[in-house]
Amino acid sequence: MSYFTIAGVQMHALHHGDNTEAMRHRIDALMNRFPQVQMVLFSELMPMGASPLHAQALPSDTEAFFCQLAAQHRIWLIPGSMFEQVGEHTYNTLVVINPLGQVVTRYRKMFPFRPYEAGVESGSEFVVFDVPTIGRFGVSICYDMWFPETTRTLASMGAEVILHPTMTDTIDRDIELSIARTNAAINQCYFFDINGAGALGNGRSIVVGPSGDVIHQAGIGEEVIPIEIDLNRVRRERETGLRGLGQPLKSFRDREVDFSLYRSENGSSPFLDTLGPLAKPVRTDQDIF
Repeated sequence: MSYFTIAGVQMHALHHGDNTEAMRHRIDALMNRFPQVQMVLFSELMPMGASPLHAQALPSDTEAFFCQLAAQHRIWLIPGSMFEQVGEHTYNTLVVINPLGQVVTRYRKMFPFRPYEAGVESGSEFVVFDVPTIGRFGVSICYDMWFPETTRTLASMGAEVILHPTMTDTIDRDIELSIARTNAAINQCYFFDINGAGALGNGRSIVVGPSGDVIHQAGIGEEVIPIEIDLNRVRRERETGLRGLGQPLKSFRDREVDFSLYRSENGSSPFLDTLGPLAKPVRTDQDIF
C-alpha cells in the first residue's frame, strides 16, 4: 500500500500556557469529520507554548496524554514539539507516537533560532521512522529547514516524507514557503511544513509534493489540512526524475566533488569567520544619543 492520509493542524493557542485540551478538541473534531486520517501533525511548541519555563523531563504526563489520544483514535500523532528538560539543559523536542499509543522516537531540534532562541541546546541526532507497509518518514523543526544538509541527510537515510512543525510569526514566512518547496524538490520527497496561527504563528502552512509542487497552502487563520499522499510517486520520481528530468538524489550519490567545508574541524572557513558573532542586530545610531 502506498496511499496515506496526513492531517496538519494550524490552530490558535496560548503563547505561554497549556494548550493540550484545545489540541484534544481539534483531534476529536478532525477525526469525526475526516475518519480516513491516519496521522496528525501539529505546529512547533503547540502543547505548552513558547516559554522554556514550561520545559519538562520526558517521558511526562503531557506525553502520556498524547499517547492516550493516539491510541483512542488509532492514529500516528506528532503533537508539535515541546521544551524538554535534561538536567540543566533545555531542548526543543518532537515526539512521534504510533496508533498503539507508544512513543516510537523523539527528535531534538538541531538548529535553535539563535540568537533569539537563547538558552536552548542543539540536538545531535537525525531521526527517521518507518510506518509499516507505507514508507519512511523524517522529522525536523522550524529553523532546521534553512540548512539544506538536514533534509538531505534525512532523504539519504531513506525518508520519503518530511514532517516539519514550525512556529513562525515573523516577516520571513514567505521565504520559508520557498525553502519548503526547494527542500521537497531537491530531495524528491513530500514536505509538510505546519505552522501555528495567532500567537503561535502567522499561518500559511504548506504541503509540497516531491517535484516541488504546492499541494496546499493555508491562509492565516485556523485550518485543518487533510492530504492523501502516494509514496509510489516519490519512488517513481526518484527513479525517473523530477518531471522526467533532474535526478538530484542520484546525482548527489554519484558526485565527483568533495565538499571541503565539511572536512574542517569546526565546519567553518576563513570567510565565515569574518562575519562576526551570532548576535542580535543593534541600532546603528546608538552612539548619537
